Amino acid sequence: MSLLKLAASAAVACLFAASVHAQSTGPAISDKVVKIGVLNDQAGPSADVTGIGSLHAARLAVEDFGPTVRGAKIELVVGDHQNKADIGAGIARRWYETEQVDMITDIGNSAVSLAVQALAREQKKIIMHVGSATDRIYGADCSPTGFLWLYDTYAIARAVAKANIALGGDTWYILAADYAFGHSMEGQLKSVVQASGGKVLGSARHPLYGADFSSFVLQAQTSRAKIVALANAGPDTINVIKQGAEFGLTKGGQKLAATTFYITNVHGLGLETAQGLRVVTGFYWDRNDATRAFTERFKKLSGGRVPTQVHAGVYSAVLAYLRAIDAAGTDDGPKVSQQLKAAPVDDMFAEGAKVRSDGRLMNDLFLAEVKAPAESRGPWDYYKIEFRVPAAEIIRPLGEGGCAL
Repeated sequence: MSLLKLAASAAVACLFAASVHAQSTGPAISDKVVKIGVLNDQAGPSADVTGIGSLHAARLAVEDFGPTVRGAKIELVVGDHQNKADIGAGIARRWYETEQVDMITDIGNSAVSLAVQALAREQKKIIMHVGSATDRIYGADCSPTGFLWLYDTYAIARAVAKANIALGGDTWYILAADYAFGHSMEGQLKSVVQASGGKVLGSARHPLYGADFSSFVLQAQTSRAKIVALANAGPDTINVIKQGAEFGLTKGGQKLAATTFYITNVHGLGLETAQGLRVVTGFYWDRNDATRAFTERFKKLSGGRVPTQVHAGVYSAVLAYLRAIDAAGTDDGPKVSQQLKAAPVDDMFAEGAKVRSDGRLMNDLFLAEVKAPAESRGPWDYYKIEFRVPAAEIIRPLGEGGCAL
């Protein structure tokens, strides 16, 4: 081979190597900034559960990953959807189309989640739902770039039923709110209890946002069921717990089991009233050294409040997203989505969990019981973790949700 041909071959080889190097290490970020939007209820009834705490959690995730990804700066923005689907969709559209937001997380309202997911699908943008519970997110309304990171109605019902039955709670009375959520949760609880060898002794439906639950509490007491399940949410759950304490329901040996409940609710009720209540949670701050270390950092931002399961889920989602961008070498939505589904999620929230093709994170849930005042060692020491429920036993099977993916 002539010297000229050797030189030409060497030049081509060098150019090819440089091209490969640029593709593998150079920033392939669309506008040299990775922008993440935290969208949730900032001042309304869900603000303690999601709110500013989710922004704190996202900041800690960015801090742990580093200030840049693939040479691009990481920025956070926050929006208040006021629990209205049209407002949430409007913020998301502005973020996607004019403010170059690459990913939206949290949300915490099912109606808003479904509206924003439709928009994200259209824009081919990543959306990582954390505080929203509708199983349609990874079912009939699933998206190639949509993810559900914490819980859903299907998983909550199964975790509550399976864990309580495993602990001996084989007879049930269900108190449900008389609207779609309550009906759905009641039906799912009955199905799982019976399939798991338990027996439902009775059920009753109460008006939404009721004030007097005394007759319903008395019916539950009269049933002598070991577990009184609350297929309701918000102020209804709180009021039933208060009146159950007044009537001595739990002190009489029965267990209240809430389907939608958070550690901030225990803080508001106090241990004297909430003691003995069983709840399902995806995270508890005092579970191990890693959760305690995260909590200490979170408390410095939150004025001493511990993170809820939603806050911990937001941290995990943001960290997984940044890792996926780094591995994929781009912030392109579909490519990042493929990477999120390819690599395990391994952090203090979800150890070694996988993301399915429908976008559902296969994370375990925990059954916790609220401590009696004498058992608590200090502020926020509220839960005893009684049972860990594996994701495979409670999350809807891949082929049953109607997801086209």
